[in-house]
Amino acid sequence: MGATKFRRFFRVVAELRVDDDDLKRYSEFVNEKLTDLLIVGQAAAKASGRDVLMLHDLPITKGLQQCIHAFEKLDDEPDLEPLLADIAAIPPVRAELSDEVRARVPLIVGGLSFAIARTFRIVAPTRSNPTTAEWELVFAVFNLLL
Repeated sequence: MGATKFRRFFRVVAELRVDDDDLKRYSEFVNEKLTDLLIVGQAAAKASGRDVLMLHDLPITKGLQQCIHAFEKLDDEPDLEPLLADIAAIPPVRAELSDEVRARVPLIVGGLSFAIARTFRIVAPTRSNPTTAEWELVFAVFNLLL
């Protein structure tokens, strides 16, 4: 059920056809980026003298924020948020996460997902079925920026 919804998400957002290998790659990468965001947020909380990571501690860029808003506006995918919460297992960090951060994690992952899908349109504008090399290129761009 979840794989079908994600396939539809990628099709709606970027006209991409993804397979099970793509979804596995995507899931691992999203978890890696979520971990990165939380680690940087943890450092910001600590620098502010807090043990609790607040939403404003996370390094959410303007572009990612816009993708989060675009994800929230997707009418067709109301059931994706709970699936994203399952995929995005919150990694262990030293700081405690505020309730607001915990509640926003699925939306942050949704924004990352939206950004990943749209990046394929930039990297390979005519491709509908991304190759391994294109996934690696998209991931390299995200690793550079996030």
